Amino acid sequence: MLYKYGLIAYSFCFVLFFASVQMSASAQDILINQDESKVPPYILPDPLVRADGKRITSSQQWLQYQRSVMLKLFADNVYGRMPGKPKNMWFKVYSIDSNALQGKAIRKQVTIFFNSTASAPSMDLLLYLPRSAKKPVPVFIGLNFYGNQTIHADSGIHLSTRWVMNDEKLGLVNNVATGASRGKDASKWAVEEVINRGYGLATAYYGDLEPDHPDGWKTGVRTTMKRELSINENEWGAIGAWAWGLSRIMDYLETDAAVDAKKVVITGHSRLGKACLWAAANDQRFAIVVSNNSGEGGAALSKRWFGETIEKINTSFPHWFVAAYKQYNKHPELLPVDQHILLALIAPRPLYVASAAEDLWADPKGEFLSAKNAEPVYALFGKRGLGVTEMPAVDQPVGETIRYHIRTGKHDFTLYDWQQYLDFADKQFGKE
Repeated sequence: MLYKYGLIAYSFCFVLFFASVQMSASAQDILINQDESKVPPYILPDPLVRADGKRITSSQQWLQYQRSVMLKLFADNVYGRMPGKPKNMWFKVYSIDSNALQGKAIRKQVTIFFNSTASAPSMDLLLYLPRSAKKPVPVFIGLNFYGNQTIHADSGIHLSTRWVMNDEKLGLVNNVATGASRGKDASKWAVEEVINRGYGLATAYYGDLEPDHPDGWKTGVRTTMKRELSINENEWGAIGAWAWGLSRIMDYLETDAAVDAKKVVITGHSRLGKACLWAAANDQRFAIVVSNNSGEGGAALSKRWFGETIEKINTSFPHWFVAAYKQYNKHPELLPVDQHILLALIAPRPLYVASAAEDLWADPKGEFLSAKNAEPVYALFGKRGLGVTEMPAVDQPVGETIRYHIRTGKHDFTLYDWQQYLDFADKQFGKE
């Protein structure tokens, strides 16, 4: 990929290219490309070049100077400011089943309260732990889309009472979850596979933090917690709110004696993959980071014109990012960062990025190239990246500390994906 050389000449060519395309497609409000031959040249900012032009040459320099600079650029231009832990958080374990999943697991359900009162804004955490464990276990965590009851048919899971997106096929009617929704999204979670491999699994409904619609902030934590967190609702977006919630799950896991809190793997699919990456960039307690089909605003390069674009995502989901991100709708080349730098902010922790062959909207090649261009930062720590220069064949994972696969199929979170992530965690945690 190109870094910042010949930027003036490049910018001129870029403007000419899009001007010519717009003249031939003036009827389209937002131009979308899914033809690899039509991807124009682009320049990626070099994560190792400081604002004064000096080059970062050591991990110490990255951690002491450049990392915070890059993190702030993402906060200012994309996701918004990330507030910290509330002072008066508390947890209530309201249900424990020591014989869940036909005796294979312990199921805990916990309400995480964000301030000291019983009526405080809160989120409900579902935690499965392998019953056979003799010591604290590593745990995979991630937010879910439709309520905890959808990730498994287990009738003991509390039915969400929060606003949900309507989908009658999933048992979600009038923005309310019904009993018919139990287990309807189980294919994305592979609960038994995780438990059988000796890991725990923790999840919470992302709508507990902010309902996923343009007015969701009015009832979500960006409003209900703005006084305690000393942040206004327009200083961060929904992606930031969901990412913040992932760190609050981590706060609870650190208090649970059955969990090895030093071995927590943070995961996320699609928009929740974006939140996962932003959470991990800000919170270095997460030991391994997994991005599953996170696409635009997640792992995929924004300056690469393929699939979903900055303009399209900001138009379709105006509440996800801060207002400043919209200034790059028609000029992604002016964005001072790109997603390879977001991935680099995970360093030196193990990172897995995954795509799907039929998920062109998420730009699989852009996700691969983003992981590839994070390698120079990992190299500062003596960590090996993908080890290849071209995308691997379908269903052929590559890489060491940075790992990548493109899977057969569509935009989804499948058993195949989970098996690769579990194998990766086994290797990184020395369980092989």
